[in-house]
Amino acid sequence: MSLLVEVFVRDPDGERRILDVPADVYQSGGFESWRTTVWGSEFVRSLGARFLPVLAREDLYVEAEDVPEFRREVELLRSRLDEVAEGTQRPRTLDEHRDDIDTRLRIIEDSIRKAEEIGGGVLIW
Repeated sequence: MSLLVEVFVRDPDGERRILDVPADVYQSGGFESWRTTVWGSEFVRSLGARFLPVLAREDLYVEAEDVPEFRREVELLRSRLDEVAEGTQRPRTLDEHRDDIDTRLRIIEDSIRKAEEIGGGVLIW
């Protein structure tokens, strides 16, 4: 099982509508276990992350007004990528784990860009 990264908008009635993505777009935000072993890990929390650690207990909905702050959090993790890889649980080698985190951060960053372009939010579930 994999976490999905999606972009959503709010309809005029306030309902959340997840945008369609092409079938060939890879949307994985990591393995389901990453809710606690990476994004919700003590190490990621120690860096000051507040959005991604929510995944340890529930799905993450980042509303449009919070997307810029979420982007800064993801940028922080990217700037400390080697440390994040070393400080979180990994089922594979350190290099593979680092590459996996890098890939997932890129996917999240792509969704953030899309959300910012359209005034939407980001969902990881």
